[in-house]
Amino acid sequence: MADTKPVYLRLREQIAAAIIDGRYAEGKMLPSVRAFAAEQGANPLTVAKAYQQFQADGLIRVQRGVGMFVREGASAKLLESERDAFLREEWPDIQQKMTRLNLSVADLAETA
Repeated sequence: MADTKPVYLRLREQIAAAIIDGRYAEGKMLPSVRAFAAEQGANPLTVAKAYQQFQADGLIRVQRGVGMFVREGASAKLLESERDAFLREEWPDIQQKMTRLNLSVADLAETA
């Protein structure tokens, strides 16, 4: 199934995952809009829109003329919000499919 989310939301998810995973550590600088756009093959305006959402959420700070930095506490805040979104938006569909397929959590644990 193709991902129908807008590109800026997919980029936002990538950046959020990188912050949670520590690839973009707290206090460290994010790649520039242009560099990230080139790396992802995306329009710089689209990347800027994704970055603006992080700034609006208080997860990054902008230092004019220098760059954007991950704020302290951003990883924990993102982890909490991503978990909440998963449980609210994705888990119900997964649970429904598990029920339909007669799968239990124990069945899933056996595959790990």
